[in-house]
Amino acid sequence: MSDKTMSADAAVGRLASGMTIGIGGWGSRRKPMALVRAVLRSELRELTLVSYGGPDVGLLAAAGKLRRVIAPFATLDSIPLEPHFRAARQNGSIDFTELDEAMFMWGLTAAGQRLPFLPVRAGLGSDLLRVNPGLRTVTSPYPDGEELVAAPALRLDAALVHLHRADARGNGQYLGPDPYFDDLFCEAADAAYLSCERIVDSAELTAAGGPQTLLVKRPFVQGVVEAPNGAHFTACEPDYGRDETFQKAYATAAADPARWAEFAARFLSGDEQEYQDAVAAFHGRTGQHERKGA
Repeated sequence: MSDKTMSADAAVGRLASGMTIGIGGWGSRRKPMALVRAVLRSELRELTLVSYGGPDVGLLAAAGKLRRVIAPFATLDSIPLEPHFRAARQNGSIDFTELDEAMFMWGLTAAGQRLPFLPVRAGLGSDLLRVNPGLRTVTSPYPDGEELVAAPALRLDAALVHLHRADARGNGQYLGPDPYFDDLFCEAADAAYLSCERIVDSAELTAAGGPQTLLVKRPFVQGVVEAPNGAHFTACEPDYGRDETFQKAYATAAADPARWAEFAARFLSGDEQEYQDAVAAFHGRTGQHERKGA
């Protein structure tokens, strides 16, 4: 299949309630927010979300889409704790499995390699083993006999990631300061959907940044979505930084049910173009035309 382009709604239309979904990016950085907003518009429910959590966790929790979250954290970076995640944990509306950041990474790696677990030192001597009684340790079969944590594979039904550029075949390129772990999410999933700022010819991917920037490979991608500004309001440097003004408005609204209902009606009740138009109008009224960096 040489042309995998599709709309965000078409990609999300391939998902089903009850699935385990991995979402790439990190905190409030390069999240596939256009795809997340498509999930918000869908009828999906009872999802297990696997994520280095940011506003993806918060928005889906606030919309009642989640049953369980597996994550090492849920943060907006400049705002330490994602406010909707905080509320969901306090009211008990979602289950939460907390993993060490490295344990989480090796869990994705194990899933990508079709292994049941990988032995790691992460978590030893911490409360992770106490708060996650399902975690197990293994003993090295070699003379060292070392006890290690068996980081369980984080097997995904589907993954959603956002990169700077992609071609129609599903090769994805990052141009920012960090690849995060988007490639691991795609490899750990039965199906992966890649949104990008711009779809380009395959030759352009290697011309800009070199082959080492080709993070996601086409065999692991089932759909490509062109979504300019599709990581908003999270950072997608060098294309744009985090929209701190909008993020602050989001977090402020999240603290009050009435204000959140107003925010959701204004920004989340329509399609992606209506969202982008509403954001543009928001900045026009506040006089904030430039996004601040992360």
